Amino acid sequence: MSETSNTLGTILVIVDPTANVHPAVEKAAILAQQCHARIELYACETKESRATRYATHLEKGGSTDFIADTRALVDAIAQPLRDRGLDVSVEVETGDPLHAKLLERTKTTCADLVVKDTHHHSLAKRTFITNTDWHLIRGCPVPLLLTKPKPWPSAPVLMAGVDPGHVNDKPVVLDRRILGWSQALERRLGGRLHVVHAYLPMLLVAEAASGMPAMTTSLTPQMMEDERKRELARVEALIAPFGIAPANVHVELGTASDVLPRFAQEIGADVVVMGAISRSGLQRVFIGSTAERVLEHLPCDVCIVKPPDFAAVLPF
Repeated sequence: MSETSNTLGTILVIVDPTANVHPAVEKAAILAQQCHARIELYACETKESRATRYATHLEKGGSTDFIADTRALVDAIAQPLRDRGLDVSVEVETGDPLHAKLLERTKTTCADLVVKDTHHHSLAKRTFITNTDWHLIRGCPVPLLLTKPKPWPSAPVLMAGVDPGHVNDKPVVLDRRILGWSQALERRLGGRLHVVHAYLPMLLVAEAASGMPAMTTSLTPQMMEDERKRELARVEALIAPFGIAPANVHVELGTASDVLPRFAQEIGADVVVMGAISRSGLQRVFIGSTAERVLEHLPCDVCIVKPPDFAAVLPF
């Protein structure tokens, strides 16, 4: 599924063999049904995951036979999907470290989308992104959907975070890919799409870049309104080919790390689509620091989209 073809052929779902519930599997099934896509369920058994499964088995009193065969576990997850008429394959491997095996699979599979469960910390009310998640966020060459336990409603709310000002050196094509994926998800899921752009007045940005203290008092209400109109014009030019309703376009004053989680909460977003950039001049590929701060605080699922050349700079 892309901003041009909106097709989704294969969905790779990363299955945690230690988990009791698998929201990523069900959400991938919903997408597969709507897009006539095939699903590949992939699990990697590590020394830690096997020990965790056995410890859980003992805690339950060992009342049932311990399923040593991870493939049997994943096949049991796959069968209900097959019963629904979905094309589902199963692949199970063993090895350590987990993140290396997962990244290897994402780079060698023909999947158009990778889906994986993540978690929500109920006390801190924030996303709990594991070390493995971060490796996938930084290295997965195709869009990555990180899911929470909350199921999607019949008409999910989608939110696309864009930055047409490119203050973080995002290529313009990435914003178009974000919108393309967002709109494709909206249509496939029968949802509602909002587009959000967070900005800071250019005068403040220039002062911060020069090391000068911010002079907020130097910005008159008229200057602030003129700045807002300029940012809105950029967003309107960006979304023009997508036919998005003006009422669903939001230009918000503030940093992306503050605005996007807050706005997602306000509109009850079920999925936020945002971009990740790659840096070819460094030893590793990484997501922008702003996006990392956003991810830790989003209250919903997140789909992370990469530029078209992202895979070309990955250290295979």
